[in-house]
Amino acid sequence: MLLKDRTVIITGAASPRGLGLACARLFAEHGARVLVSDLGAEAAAAAAASLPGAGHSSARCDVSQRNDCEGLATLALATWGRIDVLVNMAGITSPQRLMEVDDATYNRVFDINMRGTMYMTQAVVPAMRQQRSGSIVNISSVSAQRGGGVFGGSHYSAAKAAVLGYTKAAARELGPDNIRVNAICASFIDTDITAGMMTPDRLKTIVDSVPMGRPGHAHEVAGCVLFLASELASYVTGSEVDINGGSHIH
Repeated sequence: MLLKDRTVIITGAASPRGLGLACARLFAEHGARVLVSDLGAEAAAAAAASLPGAGHSSARCDVSQRNDCEGLATLALATWGRIDVLVNMAGITSPQRLMEVDDATYNRVFDINMRGTMYMTQAVVPAMRQQRSGSIVNISSVSAQRGGGVFGGSHYSAAKAAVLGYTKAAARELGPDNIRVNAICASFIDTDITAGMMTPDRLKTIVDSVPMGRPGHAHEVAGCVLFLASELASYVTGSEVDINGGSHIH
């Protein structure tokens, strides 16, 4: 078991076919105790109850609110006494074109994707520093690397690029504390969110652009997140791991 007796916080982890829940399940299979958070308390509780093993927990958290993020870290410490892994999974996309982006949408996209990543990181770092260990995995996107081209507009690409920059700067600053910070850059993954934005023609266009000839699946992202969270990646920090079936080779 790669995460036996490790404690893990995963934000945005309640969606039945989402990346967060896929990570939570795989982490639990590898012995972790998982704190599942999402905007809905009931959905988070149901997700935690579905995980294999015992000792998991759940909570409502709006990552755009600093108090919610600090409360989540406090709950993890009160429950387990330590925080070993944080997965900043909570995020939203938006397909608006450049000239269509309004202030409210821009703020929401940056609040969830970037501000939430910062708030949660700030919430867990004191405990990780005290224990002299920790792994933080941030979720960016291929959109940050190639300037969109799948679902998100320019504002989404910018927010996910900010996550990449933040990941590298945090890794540099937190390295002396033995806290690793890495990012996942996923492309088209078959989840509830992407399914709701898909037509048969659009699916064919996307799949035709992928050398592996298919969408990615949530468990394939979860496997990379598990690697970064575990001691298998003990000397990996400041990295961006591509999960795109070869659609963006650089």
